[in-house]
Amino acid sequence: MKEWIALNMTPGVGPRAAARLLERFGSAEGVFGALRSELERLRLRPEAIESIALRDRMGAAAVELERVRALAGADVLALDDGAYPQLLREIPDPPVTLYVRGEWRACLEAPCVGVVGSRRCSTYGQNVAAQLARELAARGVTIISGLARGVDAAAHRGALEAGGRTAAVLGTGIDEVYPRDHRRLAGEILEKGGALVTQFPLGTPPVAENFPYRNRIISGLSYGIIVVEASENSGSLITARLALEQGREVYAVPGNITSGNSFGTNYLIKGSGAKLIQTWQDVVAEFPPEIAARILPPELKGEGKRRPAAAAPADLTEAERSVWSVLSLDEPAHIDALAEASGLPVQELAGVLLGLELRELVRQLPGRCFVKKL
Repeated sequence: MKEWIALNMTPGVGPRAAARLLERFGSAEGVFGALRSELERLRLRPEAIESIALRDRMGAAAVELERVRALAGADVLALDDGAYPQLLREIPDPPVTLYVRGEWRACLEAPCVGVVGSRRCSTYGQNVAAQLARELAARGVTIISGLARGVDAAAHRGALEAGGRTAAVLGTGIDEVYPRDHRRLAGEILEKGGALVTQFPLGTPPVAENFPYRNRIISGLSYGIIVVEASENSGSLITARLALEQGREVYAVPGNITSGNSFGTNYLIKGSGAKLIQTWQDVVAEFPPEIAARILPPELKGEGKRRPAAAAPADLTEAERSVWSVLSLDEPAHIDALAEASGLPVQELAGVLLGLELRELVRQLPGRCFVKKL
């Protein structure tokens, strides 16, 4: 294990250089046993050749392993480890080590789906991400995302609300949380049976060049990637491209054509072969057949069948139904507008909305505005 960690910490050795070294020498141990002349023939960067030849990262790697294992529930998986996730191992140039924390085995051995999207998502995007994550997680699918603001956070929280599992892939060390205001969310993920995952050594800060590597892991761990909202130059489109290169499914949630946040998802549907999705069944239908058969209800196992559109809960009162019928998933409605549309006095309407909130059917937004929460 020490040699694998040392290889991951070697300056000038990224995933591609590591793949060349492993192809030539067979293992991390073989890399550090190679002659300098053999390393030079691979045209590595001079600092990489020097570091490997001198084995100067071995001491740091031993200390790193001790520090990781001192963290509750944390470990390091090497590429040749039987516990290393099989799907991730299959991608081009997989990370040579994977730092994990929490209930990582249960999370990563289950079917996994990535959920990505805009950090500045709309209410619609937040609702859709949470809804899809909640419904998939409730059926044993692990939700993989990047702990970022917006869609990522909504997906993690949706999975947690369902009592399911979610794994956050970090662009930092396993001992760092970015953004800092998501420390509580990261803690809740660990407390509720989820996991944190990264390829970066302890103490690695959140520098910009780390996040494409993080995105490769999100897609590499997953059967497919759901893109909820993405602007024209969104990092989520990079994740979708990586997923396609890795042979993964790409799913896209359609959006309002006048919204900049919908450009990416609509483009994926129109020009990149992404599958338009509306329900969790649309996602699971593309899983390997033996896995889809375990998750889909019998009436939806045939290709092309999907659940009818969600209707109002049957047990709503007449007043609740009148409010439900005028609420939207993506367009917040002010309480005064709801009073006018539903015909209810504001005082009665406030009680109805409170009841719907307690049943988690409605979400209140700042400014006394409300949206459906499915």
